[in-house]
Amino acid sequence: SNLTIFPKRKMKTDYVLAALPLIPSIVCLAFVKNYDILPVIVWSIVISILGFLLTNQMVPIFSQYTLKRGLCGKDLGKRGSPSESKDVPEALGIVCGIVFLVCTICSQMMFAKNETQMITYNSALFSICFMIFLGFLDDTLDLKWRYKLILPTVASLPLLLSYSGSTAMYIPKPFTTLFMHSGQLTIFGSIVNFFATVDTEAHGAIIELKYWFLLFMGLQAVFCTNAINIFAGINGLECGQSYVIACSLLFFKMYEISFLHDGGENERFALLTILPFIGTALGLLRHNWYPSSVFVGDTFCYFAGMTFAVIGIHSHFSKTLLMLFIPQIVNFLYSIPQLFKLMPCPRHRLPSIDPTTKLMVHSTFPCKAEEFRWFKVKRDDTVCPNCTVICAVLRVTGPLSERTLCIVLLSLQASCSLLAFLVRYFVLE
Repeated sequence: SNLTIFPKRKMKTDYVLAALPLIPSIVCLAFVKNYDILPVIVWSIVISILGFLLTNQMVPIFSQYTLKRGLCGKDLGKRGSPSESKDVPEALGIVCGIVFLVCTICSQMMFAKNETQMITYNSALFSICFMIFLGFLDDTLDLKWRYKLILPTVASLPLLLSYSGSTAMYIPKPFTTLFMHSGQLTIFGSIVNFFATVDTEAHGAIIELKYWFLLFMGLQAVFCTNAINIFAGINGLECGQSYVIACSLLFFKMYEISFLHDGGENERFALLTILPFIGTALGLLRHNWYPSSVFVGDTFCYFAGMTFAVIGIHSHFSKTLLMLFIPQIVNFLYSIPQLFKLMPCPRHRLPSIDPTTKLMVHSTFPCKAEEFRWFKVKRDDTVCPNCTVICAVLRVTGPLSERTLCIVLLSLQASCSLLAFLVRYFVLE
């Protein structure tokens, strides 16, 4: 295991860092008043611990098989170091995904008692399983980007076809005046009402989207699966950000159960899905953390994104889910000039390595002095920084080690989750 390379002090620090995102949910557990939901919580905790242990044991075993089959890569973040030429096993997200499916199926057998619940679980598991398969296909065949946009759409179809919840969108009070004012539809509200239905009796607080809502959910599934894949490139980042988002979702549901309502079917489904994900993701992160002994591959990114989309859709908090993806949204918007070929886009936009200090610095691509001045450090430079949040952070902080950079980025992810909850409960309410 890569943890044997760590000094003991760093090992203890990493264990503390892994435990921090779980503390808010543990605190909420002490305030749960509905004892009927405790069996679900206890079962989910037990199955997630088993998922962690199983994933932790299986990753080193499966990594040997991927190495034998040539499914491996070089760690570009170790350029200039003795481990630069070492083959690192790739696509180990498949292990995490398989263990997660087994854990969730066990939960389904325990708690899905009626036809509606069975349909919900089966559609969710089918979409996630399909996405794991497509992610592994991408790792082995290196699919082009246009297919990466189409395939999540196909994988989300079972989820959308089985959706039986409300297609109405609730508008937060600060924004209702955009649709209605003084009892009348505004110009913007009239335009929206042409495509959807603005509920005038609710004074613009409810918009019935109908099929547009299904389109929104499909696009959300596509975004979630690709956003984690784009915000990546250093040891522990893909798995780490997914772990932080999952812990944020867990806190959101535990807070709802403890303080707002007792916990209905939506909360039960979320707990039975997100806790096994946390356990399996942490088991994989233990091997993917710096210095990484395995790569998670696109398999994990697609699996994690679809899992979040499934929970957000079936538990009816799509807007809150998007707020937890603030770093990924910013990274996507910032990357648009390169993603859509408005600027040169190198195959790898990873940070560069300073040959003297061996620290990571922001990477660049060559250009003319008069080109892309808005993106340059100095307007007349003949190089331009790559448009990623990782490079932007390095421009602000200066050179960092790979481990420190990952901790900074995950701290940013956690801070954005805190901001999302403040907005959700103290601004939009």
